[in-house]
Amino acid sequence: MKKDKSAKKHLMTGNEAIGEGAVRAGCDFYAGYPITPQNELTAFMSYRMRQKGRVFLQSESELSAINMVFGASVAGKRAMTSSSSPGISLKQEGISYLAACRLPAVIVNVMRGGPGLGNIAPSQGDYFQATKGGGHGDYHMIVLAPGYVEEAMSLTMASFDLSDKYRVPAMILTDGMLGQMMEPVEISKYKVKTSGFVKKPWALTGAKARPAQSIKSLFLKPGALEDLNISLQKVYAEIRSKETRYEAYYCDGAKFIVVAYGSVSRVAKAAVKSLRAKGRRVGLLRPITLWPFPEQVIKRLAKKAKVFFAVEMSAGQMVEDVRLAVEGRSEVHFLGRMGGGIPSQNEIEQEIARLHR
Repeated sequence: MKKDKSAKKHLMTGNEAIGEGAVRAGCDFYAGYPITPQNELTAFMSYRMRQKGRVFLQSESELSAINMVFGASVAGKRAMTSSSSPGISLKQEGISYLAACRLPAVIVNVMRGGPGLGNIAPSQGDYFQATKGGGHGDYHMIVLAPGYVEEAMSLTMASFDLSDKYRVPAMILTDGMLGQMMEPVEISKYKVKTSGFVKKPWALTGAKARPAQSIKSLFLKPGALEDLNISLQKVYAEIRSKETRYEAYYCDGAKFIVVAYGSVSRVAKAAVKSLRAKGRRVGLLRPITLWPFPEQVIKRLAKKAKVFFAVEMSAGQMVEDVRLAVEGRSEVHFLGRMGGGIPSQNEIEQEIARLHR
């Protein structure tokens, strides 16, 4: 992070902005294991957490990191871990345990090309894993996808608040391009929250002067696990009804809606702006929450738009949710690149022009 004391804005990478957002949100505990392209985040947390007198741990593995976060959350601390695609795959069991135990925590995935070890280029191939539940059982995480460096900071702060409010894990889903690009951020408008300001009476902090309580995910009594699942689904329904976020750009009256999130939404927005200047009735819908997905917004737009066009850095994952939301009212088309490929503005404009014929 490059500082200029006379300036209101600081030039930061997306990874640094996520780290600064976590610190300003009052993150008490961070544990992580190095992997490209999110190493700048771990490095940033190593000195910022120390500056604040909070806990930073470079764990011996991704499995250790997510279970350390579990332990910190049980004790009522705001906790975060981060990794990139293969590392997030290793954390899935721990994420499922967090969901079952109603434990808040923030997980950051700076996606890279896959499957397998893949490469270190940006990708959006982890959409299914993040939004459909990569671990076992019927659970969800709140999934937030920033499109800009400053938004990476603000959404990280929001993810801690949402995770605590609903007692569910939350994920920041971004990619190597946004993680490593630099943009100016006006960090002074984001207030620093003190550690431990959120009251968590459910936390296991000792039973002195109060009845003992427990947090667990193993339920052997008949019906007990079903009761837990029913209560989880009620929480997820409330999140769906209240926490959907999106950006609509030239969508009013548009006959052709581009749907894109994260880094590639920036390219799609440039394409939409260019086509609008040429008289095309094109708009962009950028989902900011990937779960809950803005399906009601798409249903409403589908009453007038003839075509939806999903653009992704994957083989086509989000497009499935677009199709479900459209419910057959409009055509749905797709453009994607894989393994680190990024659709260009020219590719998007050419495909829209072809579909418009």
